[in-house]
Amino acid sequence: MRIPALRARPSGPEEIGTDFVPIAEAARNEAPPAGIDPDRTLVWWRRAMPVLRAHRTVFLTSLVLAFVGLVLQVEIPNLLNQAITNSIERHTVPLGHYLWWIVGLGLVGGLTGYASRLFLFETAYDIEYDLRNIIYEHLTKMSFSFYDRVQSGQLISRANSDIRSVQLYLTFAPLIVVQCSIALVAFGFMLAIDVPLAFVAMATMPFVYWSGVRMRRSMFPVSWLIQSRLAEVATVVDENVNGVRVVKSFAAEGQQVRSLAAAAERVRWSYIKDADLRARFTPLVQNLPQVGLALVLLFGGYMVIHGTLGIGAILAFNAWLLMLQAPFMMLGMLIMMGQRAAASAGRIYEILDEQPTVTDAPGAADLVGCRGDVRFRHVDFSYREDDGRLVLADFDLHVPPGETVAVVGRTGAGKSTVARLLSRFYDVGHGGVELDGHDVRDVTLASLRANVGVVLDEPFLFSVSIHDNIAYGRPSATRAEVEAAARTAGAHEFIADLAHGYDTVVGERGYTLSGGQRQRIAIARTLLQNPPVVVLDDATSAIDVQVEQTIHAGLRASLAGRTTLIIAHRLSTISLADRVVLLDQGRIVADGTHDQLLASTPLYTEVLAQAAEAEAVRGSGAETTAATGDPTANERAAAYGALLEAARGEGRP
Repeated sequence: MRIPALRARPSGPEEIGTDFVPIAEAARNEAPPAGIDPDRTLVWWRRAMPVLRAHRTVFLTSLVLAFVGLVLQVEIPNLLNQAITNSIERHTVPLGHYLWWIVGLGLVGGLTGYASRLFLFETAYDIEYDLRNIIYEHLTKMSFSFYDRVQSGQLISRANSDIRSVQLYLTFAPLIVVQCSIALVAFGFMLAIDVPLAFVAMATMPFVYWSGVRMRRSMFPVSWLIQSRLAEVATVVDENVNGVRVVKSFAAEGQQVRSLAAAAERVRWSYIKDADLRARFTPLVQNLPQVGLALVLLFGGYMVIHGTLGIGAILAFNAWLLMLQAPFMMLGMLIMMGQRAAASAGRIYEILDEQPTVTDAPGAADLVGCRGDVRFRHVDFSYREDDGRLVLADFDLHVPPGETVAVVGRTGAGKSTVARLLSRFYDVGHGGVELDGHDVRDVTLASLRANVGVVLDEPFLFSVSIHDNIAYGRPSATRAEVEAAARTAGAHEFIADLAHGYDTVVGERGYTLSGGQRQRIAIARTLLQNPPVVVLDDATSAIDVQVEQTIHAGLRASLAGRTTLIIAHRLSTISLADRVVLLDQGRIVADGTHDQLLASTPLYTEVLAQAAEAEAVRGSGAETTAATGDPTANERAAAYGALLEAARGEGRP
């Protein structure tokens, strides 16, 4: 039977506007025209060829212009040979004739070189743009389990230095090959002048090729090592920048400097090993063509002395060989770039080849008209498949539409996991999570998360204005709507006191604000989205009790009619709930109102007492809420401690 609240994706223009439409900004930039070939059996550069082929017109134009320019350069020594022979030795052609030809070819070669470099760099930056977008788009699709085990520094390194290595090789390697291929054109001119001397001039080329192969084989493992150790340094720096407050609070600057020094030392060793290999092979690759120059002078000079070869010819040979030195000097750099690019591509493909574990199922439908009926059906869940310990075991809970339920338990009981499964940050191992009777795995992720708003205990703010942070889920929201959400979350007053109000740009991760202020902005961000289901995961843990009471007054009105899950420790937060669920070791051990659990479940009293005591230790016990009549944290801890002792005295477990 088809349920009206669940609708398939729009199949025609007539359905647009009636189904779920994600709230997002329109893309300002074009998507990459091609991606990486998914065939893992291909060599790395063939997997990247679709990206290069997407820009083949401009790139091939660049290579053709580069080849034309090089051919014109190769023609100049030939004109020099003719000028010496016909104008200086035989006096049959005016010297000015060849002079103008050489000047003309030089000008045309300069123009083609300019256009070639312009198109080449345009292609290079287009490829870099495509690769960055391909990786970032893939990262946005990855599941939370991926980020649980991958270091951010590793991702940053692969999205920056590794991309640059691949881009450089894809664009500049063909150019270097074209420049080296000009040797064939020069060899043709040499053959036209003197066949034996031409073979003498090119006699060293097989040795150049052999040296290049040996160099490539030696450098690949070192190149991989360099890229991985650069990522280690990036990880250390990233963690120290993001955790600077922890580092300074423990006066651990010296320890972290030593950690970075150790990582940098490993990079230094890798670079020295790389330099050692290049020092062995690069001079051989670069100087072998000069041996060819010496052979030309030896044999060509002998032929000139005996009158079998003209002076202009030997000068032309020497000019061609000198012209070939630059490409072959770059051949060593090409081999080095190739090995580093191969290592970088392998690291990039490790990310791109890993598929997200939480995705839209085939035929997934959009969830619209959500009422907020939440049900967990005998859920078993563990964050790692190979971990035998379940975070949630046979978890069974029903939250009817409009009801507010508080989930309470000791640290590690699985409370936050409940919120993550409802938003499908992870998939359950056994059982199911349903919203309005639909398994969350059967609806699209975008529509599910648009209907379930989550406020985390550690809110993340972006380095933009407060207005943009609150409007993150609804970029088109007006200032009045943003302010209304901030008032409900108890954030308007402190925002208004800031120098630039709602236009104040917060620091990285919002650390220019206090923890409580960040939490209030996070609450406002979720309320502005106006979802039918709200999850507050210790959302007011960093807010003092007096301010919390003000927020609760606004939340009671705002949460009316919404299905709400509250992950809580404080009694003041639990008071928002119609019902309380007590978790212990991943299982529901009690379910009822606060008064019922307080009277019948000693474990509930113990959990509240421990939470109140921990709050008092943090220093919030010094705060008083006389204006609201709420006791201090110390008084609550004492009260719950007395209840706990009384329960034990009666022989309860």
